Amino acid sequence: MSRDVAVLGVGMHPWGKWGRNFVEYGKVAARDALADAGLQWSDIQFVAGADTMRNGYPGYVAGATFAQALGFIGNQAASCYGACASGAQAIDLARAQILSGKCEVALVIGADTTPKGFLAPNKGERGDDPDWLRFRLLGATNPTYFAFYARRRMDLYGATSADFARVKVKNSRHGLENPRARYRKEVTEEEVLSSPLVSEPLHLLEICATSDGGAAMVLTSMDYARRMTTDPVRVAGVATITPTYPNTVIEMPNFSTDSAHGVPLPGRSFRDSIAAAAYEDAGIGPDEVDTAEVYDLSTALELDWYENLGLCAPGEAERLLNDGDTTLGGRVPVNPSGGLACFGEAVPAQAIAQVCELTWQLRGQADGRQVEGARVGVSANQGLFGHGSSVVVRI
Repeated sequence: MSRDVAVLGVGMHPWGKWGRNFVEYGKVAARDALADAGLQWSDIQFVAGADTMRNGYPGYVAGATFAQALGFIGNQAASCYGACASGAQAIDLARAQILSGKCEVALVIGADTTPKGFLAPNKGERGDDPDWLRFRLLGATNPTYFAFYARRRMDLYGATSADFARVKVKNSRHGLENPRARYRKEVTEEEVLSSPLVSEPLHLLEICATSDGGAAMVLTSMDYARRMTTDPVRVAGVATITPTYPNTVIEMPNFSTDSAHGVPLPGRSFRDSIAAAAYEDAGIGPDEVDTAEVYDLSTALELDWYENLGLCAPGEAERLLNDGDTTLGGRVPVNPSGGLACFGEAVPAQAIAQVCELTWQLRGQADGRQVEGARVGVSANQGLFGHGSSVVVRI
């Protein structure tokens, strides 16, 4: 039995700092997705909302919030929270509803309004919250952790600051023609390396901003989609996997690892297992991927994802980048949208936005940034507290 569902419509509110309620961005994205699908709000049977949260504390019940904003019509609704993986969880939830036969048409939606500056914890004493603890005990903002990852890459594989800067150069070029991107300016390696040092070895232009934005998708059964179009993009695999004990690589926001004393290590690290689970669900391998959208919170993290996705062996990401394989026109372009480097973080929306971009790529609708002949795309994301996120789409 096929486990595919169709992506009938996609929509996004442009990323930026707009200063409005996040619901406004979600409504724009939802209406764009509905128009793209050729459907009305009244056709939606199920709404899966990615929650807008603030560092461990829920802000809004997203599914019902967006249903109310679009007009209560009695459709089913649910909400998901997995930090930056929330959008993929919402996609998976809607997919499950469709595959189980509980509905044929679902709307997946996420949107955010972010505060100025780095994301920070809410007030209060929360000694059992690892995100709060890393601020309280270490004073470690997100860029501090991004720098730890970068230093690890330099120590393990000999990566250089110039390698990291070239990731930003590539993504700035990709995002230049993306009308939904917040930052649409090409930069040089020299400009990246001369921007202020935020957390050694990472400079300001190598760290993603926090942004406002929204993204939405209309998912349907394959039978329903075939009544509307001949060759829809399909969600073929989703991973929302958690780590396997022992997890011996520090993952944000934790600042210790599991003890492996007397316990064999798992076959894959947590990040490696995220895409592997999505590939297994889709019945494909990484050699079949034509393009990828990855979670480039920093330039160094993008290089890690090349290896986590199986696009190259460990330690070979720099070669992949410097040979031009991950740029437009290369073997497997990564972040043709411009990535978070050009968008910034709008946490509940970004995993959905990745799949929107992959859908446009597979349809041949990514004007100015098109990956020629793309038929299989994969996304990679990761939420705090052990939330994996990867989605495989194909034609």
